[in-house]
Amino acid sequence: MKMLTCSQLSNFLTGFSDKIVKQFMLLLLFGSVSFCASAENQGTQKAIANSQGTSLKWLPASALPSFITEVKRPTWVNNAADWYQKKSVQGDFQIHGFIGQSYIVTSHNDVFGNSDKGGSFGLTEAGLNASFRPLPKLLVSAQVLSRRAGEGSSGTPRLDFAFLDYRLYSHEANQFGIRAGRLKNPFGFYNDTRDVPFTRPSILLPQSIYFDRTRNLGMSGDSVQVYSDLSHPKWGSFSTQFGIWWPIVHDRDTRTSVFLPGMGGNLTREPSYIGRGIYETNDKRIRLAVSGIWLNTDYVRRPGESVGGQSVSDGSLEFSPVYFSAQYNAERWSLTSEYAIRHFAYSNFNNKTLDGIHFYGESYYVQGEYRFTPKWEGFVRYDALFTDRSDKSGKQWASENGLSGRGLEHSRYAKDITVGLRWNVTPEFMLRAEYHHVIGTGWLSRLDNPTLGDTHKEWDLFAIQGSYRF
Repeated sequence: MKMLTCSQLSNFLTGFSDKIVKQFMLLLLFGSVSFCASAENQGTQKAIANSQGTSLKWLPASALPSFITEVKRPTWVNNAADWYQKKSVQGDFQIHGFIGQSYIVTSHNDVFGNSDKGGSFGLTEAGLNASFRPLPKLLVSAQVLSRRAGEGSSGTPRLDFAFLDYRLYSHEANQFGIRAGRLKNPFGFYNDTRDVPFTRPSILLPQSIYFDRTRNLGMSGDSVQVYSDLSHPKWGSFSTQFGIWWPIVHDRDTRTSVFLPGMGGNLTREPSYIGRGIYETNDKRIRLAVSGIWLNTDYVRRPGESVGGQSVSDGSLEFSPVYFSAQYNAERWSLTSEYAIRHFAYSNFNNKTLDGIHFYGESYYVQGEYRFTPKWEGFVRYDALFTDRSDKSGKQWASENGLSGRGLEHSRYAKDITVGLRWNVTPEFMLRAEYHHVIGTGWLSRLDNPTLGDTHKEWDLFAIQGSYRF
């Protein structure tokens, strides 16, 4: 992304008049933190090759919608901007942004709005991020994100991350450091950068691994993490991140996804753990990763609550997935696959129905990308999700819940075949189109599809997207 000078940013900001973004600007100007480029969320300034083979910084998140109105800046802000320009501290203060708009139409079922009724423009993504390095070893960064995506995301801006990054040790290509604040959750290949359309392989990421219906839970959390980057001239490089994490569990999509009928209490976050290790060969052809999460959350019941005709006590939910990721990159094509096994359990509810829920989910995808020219690329992907690996068809679940014969087994799995095309019109503007043929509804949002009986087992999805970055 191109870096804006302070004067360019001021000219850009004054051209817009959206009331919501005025609040974003106040956050940017008067907060004590700056927003950052995702390269620095990874703790290094290194660039990675994007799908066209050109250099692209590794962005860990995105921020605030890029329409900002005029705000009278305090004297100290102007003085700081003048100081940066006079000192020519290029790279110490950076601002980047993006906006993406999608149109989605489905044959059945709803995705990000009423997509099966003539299509929907319900997916809008916009962000602004910036970074500030007051000391050579200290990075201060944050970002705000606006995302409108059906009933689960209204577009209200929220702080996606805000943290301090201090490098305890740095020597040539090796470094070790610590981060604290609201951080991106490091798992898989794409979670750190999934907000930015330019850094993901498709409009919709593989839903078997990167759930959009519990997206806020998976995206970021309040955390303390240690990280390291080590490299060897013959063996390649190895990067690690590990931390204690307090997940964000209060959004409607998360509640709808994990609560059973009759549950109306609240989730409270508890200390959890997250980590990832990535190995890369020096030529970047081979990338291997292992990620793990141990997520704990307590449940505080509502007075008089009952499930299955039995009262409910305060309890806890545990979610502990493990991810295995692999990628091979050639000059014109890439092959990527990720596999996850997910343990999910309810405990201490003093309720036979809830305390009996204990299962392992399984999911994976295989994806091939081909770069026809520097501007055009296509991909094909097979993506599979099974809520319970011991009951992949959903028949046992339907029988145990008295739903046999109602045709609802498809809510426990999803198999998705996807083909897509990307056109990089300019370095700043991109167009995409993709088609999905899906069997099953295992990853559909329950907020967009509240009545399970109204969903269809086999359905199609077509999406187009335009994205701009600066």
